[in-house]
Amino acid sequence: MKFHLIDKVELASAHKLVGVKQVSLAEEYLGDHFPTFPVLPGVLMLEALTQAAAWVLHLRSDFACSICVLKEARNVKYGTFVAPGNALRVEVDLTAVTERGGTFKAVGTVGSNQAVSARLELAYFNLADTQPELAGIDKRLIERHRARWAILAPQALPVTIG
Repeated sequence: MKFHLIDKVELASAHKLVGVKQVSLAEEYLGDHFPTFPVLPGVLMLEALTQAAAWVLHLRSDFACSICVLKEARNVKYGTFVAPGNALRVEVDLTAVTERGGTFKAVGTVGSNQAVSARLELAYFNLADTQPELAGIDKRLIERHRARWAILAPQALPVTIG
């Protein structure tokens, strides 16, 4: 199962993305985390930051690669709880471009309270880089990313680097 944890993009550029995750009591995992005190799990807060950073890499490269994964999370700190009805505002800033990805400073807030912060390193690649027969899967995944981006940020202009 894939969780799509960015519901709306407020700002996007080649170096930064600001997005929002609306937390709803209808999200099934909240029934278990925790039954009498439902909150967004910390791992999903970290995943929301990772997804926001992935969008920056997709935009920088005009969706050149199909796969973007968390390579390393450092200095992860959790603050306030994110409960149903809250909006987790995520902000990621690209701090370094690597040959196969990038490093980000990331923070998630609820109102003026910090819920999560981290330094993230992401890897960005195509499956066909190591298995050429998977090029068709790369193409389908890239098309899916473009379609999701059109829904998340229909007002966004193409990103130019420079």
